[in-house]
Amino acid sequence: MTWTLSQLKDVIGNHGGWLVQEEENCLCITNEDGLDAYLAVSGEQIIIESVLFPKAHVRDVAGLNEEVLRTHQIPLTTIATNIIDGEEYYLAFGALSSGSKEQSILIEINSLFGNVTGFLDAYEDYLQ
Repeated sequence: MTWTLSQLKDVIGNHGGWLVQEEENCLCITNEDGLDAYLAVSGEQIIIESVLFPKAHVRDVAGLNEEVLRTHQIPLTTIATNIIDGEEYYLAFGALSSGSKEQSILIEINSLFGNVTGFLDAYEDYLQ
């Protein structure tokens, strides 16, 4: 079974504590702490990502990048940069098969939220 956004909205919406809103070609999922994650189905993958902070808010970009490369060994979540509305951001994301089981999708979302909190704590000394 390949998931659609509509089906995923129903599944994720049944998870206690998460607010799910359908946006253009994706779902916005907000957890109990107010963190947002965006989920999209792209071909054979489900991508879930969360914006960490703008690159412009980093005091020492080279130092942060080195720290991320040295310390980032967290399962299910990767850190990358991407340009959003003309500004570069650091973001965390995870990916899984669009045929994944419901429980695997919920675990991925939950892991991303937990890892984002950890990343923000771990890298706060590099932020302005």
